[in-house]
Amino acid sequence: MIKLNVLDETSSLKAVVLGTAISNGPTPKEEEAYDPKSLEHIKAGTYPIESDMILEMEAFCNVLKKYNVKVYRPEIIIDYNQIFSRDIAFVIEDKIIISNILPDREKEIEAIQYVLDQIDSNKIIKTSDDVHFEGGDVILWNNHIFIGTYKGADYKNIITARTNMKGVNFIKNLFPNKIVKELDLVKSNTIANENALHLDCCFQPVGKNKAIIHKEGFRNEEDYKYLMNLFGLENLFHITKDEMYQMFSNVFSISNEVVVSEKNFTRLNNWLKTQGFTVEEIPYAEISKQEGLLRCSTLPLIRN
Repeated sequence: MIKLNVLDETSSLKAVVLGTAISNGPTPKEEEAYDPKSLEHIKAGTYPIESDMILEMEAFCNVLKKYNVKVYRPEIIIDYNQIFSRDIAFVIEDKIIISNILPDREKEIEAIQYVLDQIDSNKIIKTSDDVHFEGGDVILWNNHIFIGTYKGADYKNIITARTNMKGVNFIKNLFPNKIVKELDLVKSNTIANENALHLDCCFQPVGKNKAIIHKEGFRNEEDYKYLMNLFGLENLFHITKDEMYQMFSNVFSISNEVVVSEKNFTRLNNWLKTQGFTVEEIPYAEISKQEGLLRCSTLPLIRN
């Protein structure tokens, strides 16, 4: 049995589901794109190819294994994108919550059924179809659960709006002892560098008291100020619009001391090193063309 335990983003990782790029399928058509960055690369003819993405994911897997993390991979679905396991489910405390994701992606949950079969069924939480959330929008920090959402009246027309207020309220009811703080994100179906697809695309804690943040990713400046007051301005690494586009905030913590990052994120990686982190730098630029990076590719099950 897998005994789930995730209380934050940075404690020592023991077990994780890492997505897979094997049999990722052909380049999507323009009308099949789920986000503006993928669309941009489909149009430009620069959409990533499977062999490159497999190499990137294997580099990530090797780093995880170097730190003795138990790595589960999804069962392969032929011609199907299974890279971003963060979208399909997420763990809070000892519960795994199955996301209500885009209907086309339900097969991805079936591909990790062998993992779910090892978890106490009482700890597997499902909900009704009108309650939306994805794991990239849910960030745990001490007694806080931060949830990225979109409060615009045009929510249903925004394919990049993935977590609604019903989802936020569902989490509030499930964890009444936590401070559940929703953060209203800037969204765009068409302009990639003006779209915070998930909360972890514009904010993520690292270590014990620091965070990476993109101030303009929040529709309401009060949300940014809330985070600034909580972490302290001196503990925040501010990223630019272009750095958000490149996914600087979507690194992944193996522990409070070790962060996996994209090797081209020079400014961020240098800052992390000056703050005392060990930075495991790997190539992940091809996968980033799909508007997701390292955190998006992982579903942590156990952190101690």
